[in-house]
Amino acid sequence: METLMVDRVHSSLRLFMNRNAVFLCERLCAQFPAETNLQLLATCYLHNNQPYAAYHILKGKKLSESRYLFAISCFRMHLLREAEETLCPVNEPNIEVPNGATGHYLLGLIYRYTGRVAAAAEQFTQALTLDPLLWAAYEELCILGVAEDANECFSEATALRLQQEHTSTSNLEKSNFVNENRVLSSNVSASLVDISPKQIKQLHANNTAEIPGYPHVRATALHVQNSIPSNVGQFDSPSPTVTQTSGIVPPPLFRNLHAYQNMTSGDAPAKPKVAVNQPLRRKYLDEARLKKTEDSFQVTGRLFNQSSDSVPRRSARLSRDTPINSNSNISQFGGNGTDHSSGKLRANSSTSSKLCSTAVRSVQVRKGKPRATENFDEGSRYEAVDEMWTDNIAAPSSSVSIVEGRCFEQDKAERILSQESKLATGIRELLGLLRTLGEGYRLSCLFKCQEALEVYRKLPEPQFNTGWVLCQVGKAYFELVDYLEADHFFELAHRLSPCTLEGMDIYSTVLYHLNEEMRLSYLAQELISVDRLSPQAWCAVGNCFSLRKDHETALKNFQRAVQLDSRVAYSHTLCGHEFSALEDYENSVKFYRCALQVDERHYNAWYGLGVVYLRQEKFEFAEHHFRRAFQINPRSSVLMCYLGMALHALQRNEDALEMMDKAIFSDKKNPLPKYQKALILVGLQDYPEALDELERLREIAPHESSMYALMGKIYKQLNILDKAVFCFGIALDLKPPAADLAIIKSAMEKVHLPDELMDDDDL
Repeated sequence: METLMVDRVHSSLRLFMNRNAVFLCERLCAQFPAETNLQLLATCYLHNNQPYAAYHILKGKKLSESRYLFAISCFRMHLLREAEETLCPVNEPNIEVPNGATGHYLLGLIYRYTGRVAAAAEQFTQALTLDPLLWAAYEELCILGVAEDANECFSEATALRLQQEHTSTSNLEKSNFVNENRVLSSNVSASLVDISPKQIKQLHANNTAEIPGYPHVRATALHVQNSIPSNVGQFDSPSPTVTQTSGIVPPPLFRNLHAYQNMTSGDAPAKPKVAVNQPLRRKYLDEARLKKTEDSFQVTGRLFNQSSDSVPRRSARLSRDTPINSNSNISQFGGNGTDHSSGKLRANSSTSSKLCSTAVRSVQVRKGKPRATENFDEGSRYEAVDEMWTDNIAAPSSSVSIVEGRCFEQDKAERILSQESKLATGIRELLGLLRTLGEGYRLSCLFKCQEALEVYRKLPEPQFNTGWVLCQVGKAYFELVDYLEADHFFELAHRLSPCTLEGMDIYSTVLYHLNEEMRLSYLAQELISVDRLSPQAWCAVGNCFSLRKDHETALKNFQRAVQLDSRVAYSHTLCGHEFSALEDYENSVKFYRCALQVDERHYNAWYGLGVVYLRQEKFEFAEHHFRRAFQINPRSSVLMCYLGMALHALQRNEDALEMMDKAIFSDKKNPLPKYQKALILVGLQDYPEALDELERLREIAPHESSMYALMGKIYKQLNILDKAVFCFGIALDLKPPAADLAIIKSAMEKVHLPDELMDDDDL
């Protein structure tokens, strides 16, 4: 009953019938309250999204698997400290982490979410050492920024190790299987000594029939099939064990023609007829005579004597086509006169790859043993043991056995070599794929986006055109501030895999920057229809409202995303952005810090904190946070620009100019660093250089009203009033923001006034 219930529970879990699995497993634990059954019940609860139930039944259990399942329950319930104590008990410092690589991976996640980055990296590394194919561990190391080169992690040494582990595991399983079969074979043989020939024939007829006394053993384990004709072995008793065969001569499988001729011609010395196991023999022969009258067949391997000087009956065709070879190893005569020579039998035996080795060897051994001569005609029967058969049969049959054994071993060796070669090829191909994917992902997490794109382009087309890879390519272009290319690859990923939600929050931000309001709205509706409980869907909805300047509604949607999964750092950051837009800097700082608790390398949160402190004129704090963001992502032109702005606010103009030059060199299409550099030069009263920089800016951003307003101010300082008025006019025509509109109008009205009469706030 217990075994049946366990099997049904596993079957229900495989078929995703989680409620059914929970019900059956609860009945199982009520009847058989073993801890292993409790582990199965906890597994059912976790599959059914009931971690609290698994937590309740496993609390205090000490088995390794119970500790692991309990830690999983605690992790899902955000009880990280209790999960850590379960995996690494304080009072047992030498105890091993349960479940090997996966246990270390879970412990690494706990350390990461509690801010212990070094300890988390150590656990992820340990997990990857135990299981080199645990991609999730390598992914976490990349997120932490401490992953080693993928070529080292998924190297040839790793391939050899995996191949050796797989081979040793396979050999161990095979040895266990052989040992179990040997025990089964001896037990089954011992129980089949008294089975009648009619029962054996039924076993031949139905190879799925169950052996009496051993319902789990099939008849195919006892007979060699497809290698000899069906009429062979009708009177062949199952092979008994060595202790059972002492004093018992088994019935013959085949006859040697030469030995028979010697016996019938009188050459063989007279031997007393020994009756061995007379009741059993009589039983077999009676069954044979009855079978003969019913089916009209001859027993293969038995010679029927009509008189003392008669010769074996053969068909005229057989005598004419196939001469008798008195030295043939094995001769087999069927009732229809067909001659099955020994060579044909060997061919069948050696070419049948499905034969069990133990069954083949059983047939070979019986060929070389002494056989009992059974002559019977019209009711007369006798049994005699001819010792001369040993001399006639032993040598040829042993040579046949050696040849067949060598062929079998050779085929087996070739099969093993072929399997090992395929295994080695498969492992190398898999590790090669992981090397490419791992290196691309590692470079992306280090924000070396151009190098990451080059690595991803090396992937074969079927792998490149997958949702995950296309999203990674889109993220790389997003970090490069190439929103058009990012939009292209995200759109391909979404079209190829509409139900993939990972990366769709970044895609919604790309559409936000491109001002694609209609497409962003459509994307948000699609994601909500796919999964209303995914944070990515609500981030897309929030970006849609943020693009419409409805920051309060956007904030509610971002908070919903945080509520659904508090371990998504980007959701916290988007909340911080909305609070900052609403000038609620206190809550903005709070959400940015929450994002950093989830992911310390989330540079967007460091940037957001820097912007808040810059607006609050806390320039030292702003410079600190911008620098932390810049250390994480040293190739971002935007971060360089804002760090330069903070340095300029701290009157460190030389450092600020140097940082602006780096930002311009990093992204020549970004207009912001050029404009900020011009502002710094104006502050240093280097007007000609500032005008040159603004002229270069006009080539890439000809419709920026703030640029023309700054040019008008410079021309006013240079006393070129007509150009100053012209530039102020263009700035007004470009419809600047309301805050800048009044300033530009005021400056234009006072363009003819001397500088000492100008207000300090004017531009």
